[in-house]
Amino acid sequence: MKKILFQGDSITDAGRSYTDDAGLGSGYPLFVAGRLGMDSPGQWRVINRGISGNRVVDLYARWKIDCLNLKPDVISILIGINDVWHEVGSKNGVEAEKFERIYGMLLEETVAVLPDTRLMVLEPFVLSGAATEAHWAYFHEETALRARAARMVADEYGAAFVPLQDAFDDAAKLAPAAHWLSDGVHPMPAGHQLIADCWLEALNALS
Repeated sequence: MKKILFQGDSITDAGRSYTDDAGLGSGYPLFVAGRLGMDSPGQWRVINRGISGNRVVDLYARWKIDCLNLKPDVISILIGINDVWHEVGSKNGVEAEKFERIYGMLLEETVAVLPDTRLMVLEPFVLSGAATEAHWAYFHEETALRARAARMVADEYGAAFVPLQDAFDDAAKLAPAAHWLSDGVHPMPAGHQLIADCWLEALNALS
């Protein structure tokens, strides 16, 4: 059975259990697990190690115990919005250049330790909403910088890049932004389904 590890912040965490790997939370990792369980019974084990509030530096600090030691076959990473958001709230964000550098270090170490593991880097995204509209120009510009950095490190280290911002922008033309992201950051069920669909499409391209 192949092992998929989901890593990230609250978007990935989505209320997952910290004591039971079967408790995947209510977000896109659960939706992915459901689809794979239906289509390929018994072939995949899904683990969620997302932690709410994480920035790329937090991810890097716990990478050995929460990733490398688990020896997954596929690693999925969605990180970046808190690197922007924490600067607004507590002046503790991670600037774009440092974000790219730390992300690169993280992937470099992963490739060195787990050379046969497939990597999937998800694009950070944002919409105008309750948590973002007061500083929308900042959120929009800075999230785009983190997205560009994520794409660059994905390309450098041979990871599949999963674009999400355009998908959410297009979705927001079909229904209000709050239908997809409750506050401009955290997905509603439809938003989690959107991420899961994009993720599964990327996984199929890897096969």
